[in-house]
Amino acid sequence: MRRTTTTLVSTLAALGLLTAAVSAHGADACCAKKADTSAKGESVALFNGENLDGWKIHATGDEVPDDLWTVKDGLLVTKGKPIGYIYTTDAYKDFKLVVEWRWPEGKKPDNSGVLLRIAGEPIGFMPRCVEAQLKHENAGDLYGFRGASIDGPEKRLKQITGHAALGDFTGVKRIKTAEKPVGEWNRYVITVKGKKIKLKINGEKVNEGWGLDEVAGPIGLQSEGSELHFRKVELTPLK
Repeated sequence: MRRTTTTLVSTLAALGLLTAAVSAHGADACCAKKADTSAKGESVALFNGENLDGWKIHATGDEVPDDLWTVKDGLLVTKGKPIGYIYTTDAYKDFKLVVEWRWPEGKKPDNSGVLLRIAGEPIGFMPRCVEAQLKHENAGDLYGFRGASIDGPEKRLKQITGHAALGDFTGVKRIKTAEKPVGEWNRYVITVKGKKIKLKINGEKVNEGWGLDEVAGPIGLQSEGSELHFRKVELTPLK
């Protein structure tokens, strides 16, 4: 009787271990699948249409006005002054970023930009980063600020030295202008992978560059002069 009981307990224990092993294997398979799905790239809405969760504000001056960055009717709105930028609390390295923006009717459009792979602390109103330009009628230009590396075709490459606020930096002039008129929505598709960057505006290729520093950093949007609206800021990680 003792031997039978011992055998039964041993058998049940073995079955328990087998069940645990199967369960563990199933959990690993599930998690691996999720990890693989994430690696393939699920889109993330960086702006949720409701509030500024997931963002921080940097601005010049002693105080940041409450209305510098606001959410109105589902839109992310900056009044443009004082100049600075809003940036994500998370860092991203390789991604496809979709940004939809417009200059509102009845107000003079000015300057702004999408800041990529932000690194280190800002100096004045601009950190070390690569910028995809949003300045009116100049959207699609590329810049590397505060030592951020960028290169491009020689005929479109320009080196700026001794700028009063920005020091030395590098620019890659856009191939073409593809912006819509003031009041209409524009769509930026920015692809950053490894050392390369490509820009499309409203479905048209407007620029590309290479030689980027391969670092992860926050995404930023500038306030730089006048009111500007954003309705989508969506990121898809790339393998």
